[in-house]
Amino acid sequence: MEQENQLNIELTDEVAGGVYSNLAIISHSETEFIVDYIQVMPGVPKAKVKSRIILNPQHAKRLLLALKENIDKYEANFGQIPINQNIPNKIPFNPKGQA
Repeated sequence: MEQENQLNIELTDEVAGGVYSNLAIISHSETEFIVDYIQVMPGVPKAKVKSRIILNPQHAKRLLLALKENIDKYEANFGQIPINQNIPNKIPFNPKGQA
């Protein structure tokens, strides 16, 4: 018996390659959360946003819970993920250009 609410998701070759990001800047308004994914290179004082995802508040919370669940599973299999305490949680952000 086939599920009634099954969703067929297509992953194109272009998107399947992914975009590497080692920094995310998160901002929000009353109606949406914006996550800018950035690739920072050592010794380079400038970085560009590689991808921007805009989420409604409910989807942002579901993403948070899904990430937590996956991190818990990862750590159960591979051990605790260390966090470098020398890296600040908040990075000064002065965007230049248009969004």
